[in-house]
Amino acid sequence: MALNIAYYRNSKLTNTSSKYRFYDFVQKPIEIYVFVDPLCSECWSLEPYLKKLSIEYGRFFTIRPIISNHLQVVNSNQDRYHTVDKHHPAEHPVLFPCISLAIKAAELQGTNAGKTFLRKVQENYFLKKHNVFDLKVLIHCAEDSKLDIQEFKNDLSSISAKNAFHSDLNVTNEMDVMDTPTIVFFNEQIEEQGIKISGLNSYETYVLILKKMLQKDPIPSQKPPLEDFLTFHGVAAHREISIVYDWTAAETERVMKKLQLKQKVKKALATNEVFWKYGQRI
Repeated sequence: MALNIAYYRNSKLTNTSSKYRFYDFVQKPIEIYVFVDPLCSECWSLEPYLKKLSIEYGRFFTIRPIISNHLQVVNSNQDRYHTVDKHHPAEHPVLFPCISLAIKAAELQGTNAGKTFLRKVQENYFLKKHNVFDLKVLIHCAEDSKLDIQEFKNDLSSISAKNAFHSDLNVTNEMDVMDTPTIVFFNEQIEEQGIKISGLNSYETYVLILKKMLQKDPIPSQKPPLEDFLTFHGVAAHREISIVYDWTAAETERVMKKLQLKQKVKKALATNEVFWKYGQRI
């Protein structure tokens, strides 16, 4: 995909970014808005890059996931995306807001809770091929995310969740986001333009933009031991491990087979992807 970078004025976001700031215990200089469609394959492919970026440079930025799927629906027969056709709604009967509201309901229990729940929804959809439109599956994702289940159920139909989702849509419109994934970088300490980049790009591109926004070339933090990474996430795709640890697919296979022999991980297969379950997830 061709690189698509645009510059964005920070002044337009005064009223939208401030609403999140009470979550921050330490104000970091960079704020990264990540516009995602939970069931978009490119958004799922972006996840390893965000994890690696957080590991190496997370001390400099805060990620704000923005749910931006209001223009899309699932065609259950072909498993692909389509623009909503208001003239023939029956052709595309399954809409996304139920999943969007579930993510915002989880987020009401904290930003990290929302991020974890989003990850679990994506794992269930892309890796396990579960029907994430089923309430039982969403409840399972909430349990897996260690949410307060009764609170989550109550918030699924709450005004707060609906308002949070509409707020995400407003931010999407204000920033003229037309595609997912889209990332917008801002330096909160410098009154300059932000940088907006659309589509899935190389990890090096995201690092380059981050350094440009920081106006310096920081040393990346050391990666955690693999088992610490797996303990934290529970489930990791083969490709994800390779990206985070800068290993080839073959190197990742050798390392994971050693853990498999020690009965610490279990290999599983999705349609086009290998993933590993760790510890209690086996």
